[in-house]
Amino acid sequence: MSLANFDKLFAPRSIALIGASNRERSVGQVLAKNLFNSRYAGPILPVHPSNQAVEGVLAYASVAELPLAPDLAVVCTPPDTVASILEQLIARGTRAAVVITAGFGESQDQAGLARAKEVLALARRQAFRIIGPNCVGTMVPHLGVNATFSHINALKGDLAFVTQSGAMVTAMLDWATPRGIGFSHVVSMGDMLDVDFGDILNYLALDQKTRAILLYVEAVTDARKFMSAARAAARGKPVIVIKGGRQAEGAKAAASHTGALAGSDEVYDAAFKRAGMLRVTTLEELFDAAQTLATARSLTSGGKDRLAILTNGGGLGVLATDTLIGQGGHLAELAPETLAKLNAHLPPTWSHGNPADIIGDAPGSRYAVALDALLADKGVDAVLVMNCPTAVSDMAEAATAVVESYRANDRRPRKPLFTAWLGQQAPEKSRQIFNAEHIPTYDTPERAIRGFMHLVRYRRSREMLMETPSSGPIEALPDVALAKALLARVRADGRNWLSEPEAKELLAIYGIPIVPTQLVSKEADVKAAARAIGFPVALKIVSPQIIHKSEVGGVMLNLQTEEEVSYAAHAMAKRVMEKRPDATLTGFSVQAMTNRPTARELILGMTEDRQFGPAILFGEGGTAVEVIADKAIALPPLNMSLAYHMMRETRIYKQLQGYRDQPPADLEAVAHSLVKLSQLISDLAEVAEVDINPLLADAKGVIALDARVRLSAAPVAEGVTSERLAIRPYPRQLEGDLLAFDGHTVPFRPIRPEDEPALKTMVDYLTKEDLRLRFFTYVTELTHETAARLTQIDYDREMAFVALDPLDSQEIWGVVRLSCDPDNQRGEYAIAVRSNLKGQGLGFALMQRILSYAAQRGVQEIWGSVLKENHRMLEVCKELDFVRKADPEDPTVVIVTKRLAAAS
Repeated sequence: MSLANFDKLFAPRSIALIGASNRERSVGQVLAKNLFNSRYAGPILPVHPSNQAVEGVLAYASVAELPLAPDLAVVCTPPDTVASILEQLIARGTRAAVVITAGFGESQDQAGLARAKEVLALARRQAFRIIGPNCVGTMVPHLGVNATFSHINALKGDLAFVTQSGAMVTAMLDWATPRGIGFSHVVSMGDMLDVDFGDILNYLALDQKTRAILLYVEAVTDARKFMSAARAAARGKPVIVIKGGRQAEGAKAAASHTGALAGSDEVYDAAFKRAGMLRVTTLEELFDAAQTLATARSLTSGGKDRLAILTNGGGLGVLATDTLIGQGGHLAELAPETLAKLNAHLPPTWSHGNPADIIGDAPGSRYAVALDALLADKGVDAVLVMNCPTAVSDMAEAATAVVESYRANDRRPRKPLFTAWLGQQAPEKSRQIFNAEHIPTYDTPERAIRGFMHLVRYRRSREMLMETPSSGPIEALPDVALAKALLARVRADGRNWLSEPEAKELLAIYGIPIVPTQLVSKEADVKAAARAIGFPVALKIVSPQIIHKSEVGGVMLNLQTEEEVSYAAHAMAKRVMEKRPDATLTGFSVQAMTNRPTARELILGMTEDRQFGPAILFGEGGTAVEVIADKAIALPPLNMSLAYHMMRETRIYKQLQGYRDQPPADLEAVAHSLVKLSQLISDLAEVAEVDINPLLADAKGVIALDARVRLSAAPVAEGVTSERLAIRPYPRQLEGDLLAFDGHTVPFRPIRPEDEPALKTMVDYLTKEDLRLRFFTYVTELTHETAARLTQIDYDREMAFVALDPLDSQEIWGVVRLSCDPDNQRGEYAIAVRSNLKGQGLGFALMQRILSYAAQRGVQEIWGSVLKENHRMLEVCKELDFVRKADPEDPTVVIVTKRLAAAS
């Protein structure tokens, strides 16, 4: 996650072009032309073995002859020379390169793969950063850097475009430039041997010149780094992604329903949603998103998705409304005062509602007065203005009136405005008017609505990213040791698949209700087992080779007597012998017959994705689960809010809410089952696949009737349980007790998203003066957004420990936080303790704990900003051997730092 030397990549003070050329239309010639003609202020040093000059600038025969060590090298020499050139650059002191050259294993040839390995080894030296190879290059328009062989340069702007496909660079620029859309960065990633999407997102999340990020992704390399960086970036700015290669790859020979249903594209989709990114599916939609983000204002704080539509054609309004409702938006209901104003200024034949059809002969003045009324309506969050050409009105005049009316509304919070002027040649001048004012304009109602919905979806995804989950009932933690012992017994038998009773035993350990089940090894024992459970019963075969028992007639339901059970066992054994002579029948599973006539059949499952690791599946279950394909996929870990969001994505969710005479199911029990399955996956790295199908759900709760669990091919070493997850789960192993000065022990643990209410309550216990000392200003309360940011942390990027009331684990007494840079070299601390609990050593104990954690994590230095008058905090820092120095930018602040020794 390091950002070391990224300043050399994107803010270089000097650039060398290795492979510069005068040969017409060569890559080296186009690169040189672009570099020298983009108004870059620093020195550009062309390198060519024989040319004395390139683009009229003195050239150097080799890297060794360069007069200085360039910050950035752009390399476009033959592939066999690249490693040697990079080694020479490293020796000179260069710390970053953009490698344009291809030939590094793109087609999986051995020579290319060997070159890639050699270059990657060089990148690991002294944090030498490489973009590429096999890329178009990079642009930083604000600095005049165009290190690409694109035929067109990017305008200055605040969009960042990062793409794995070089062709997308030129396609985007060719589309954006005529529309006046500019960029902060354009980055062609190529093969991503070193710098990948996670690195770029970490950098752009902090970049002040970047307002929004567009991604074209074909594959993710480091899933955890990508998810961590994407979630951090999406919290602060819109991130829109298009994924190339959407066809499922992973379900060709799946052994379970979950494996068959969870294709790789669905997992990518789940990852993008979890990160708060907006996914688009076509190049046209990506272009539209670029225009929306570049020109449209964001929805105002507290704004929703209520759109007002202003048009001179009724049919356009109908089309726009249909598209809006179809995409989940809402038509604004106009206020009575708005209707009164419109009635006073519009012809009697106007539509008298929303959409506001102001009739085909509408002049610019009519557009202006109508737009002014709509923008003033508090029930309107955004406005779409449309125009179709007519013989009695001037499209450009209408466009000018719209622009002037929008400008005049600066006295109010300006709402997003979208325009759609229809036609090809007639609206060209109008579109130029809108582009000059940075007002998004489209050529159809559908595209305009889609642009508006991009803003809506971004707001929704950001709200979901910051939603406070409910804590749910407090339950006993699962017996992880007992679960691991069960898996060890299966391993000892030389099996990867748990039997059905074993799978249910595992679910029971994690608190997922199961139907009473007994396993017998002999046909003669089924009667006694059925008698012990009580009739009616279900009977199922147990065979390590047969996963889907119903396919061989291995399931018999509603057996009423011992004779029926005995006959069914004999018949099933015979069928297995006939249909699967290769299979071994190891016994029978006898279980209580469940009579829940209003219950819905669900499926819960987990499979491992090649890129993102474990993925959880939820949907409608039963034997036709693949045919129905009603499913949602999410990445663990899950909390209750995420579980509910996952459930809402399915069609079966509406049925679970009840309909007609069917009572609603216990939705909380369903959500809890998903959370418990997530916990199982987080705890047990050896579990590679899970199928719970069906899980019955009704008003009484849930119960698992059948389950399958597969283990990984080889045992997983201790200590790497959570490493396979794309998102680091709650680190339960860091829970413990603090010892305060008065000898009392105080429980502490990492902060959780569910702690938001408790954190707000803790802040209520801080005096005004303590709040000022902590936040450097007077605050009255934590907003939801701030509290969510403080509680919903990425445990891979930061850590916060809360000290809890020993008698009430829902009460927070104090909190200490560590926020590290992406390089994990320096971390800033922050601490707060309830004012009525100061003087007991709680703050000192929390500081000791965070310092210990930082040392174990490998952080080299801790620092903090302390007001000079905060004598208590400065005294704690002195006792902990922090070094003090004045803040050069603020004489009221002291900077305290402490160097840490790595933990053994």
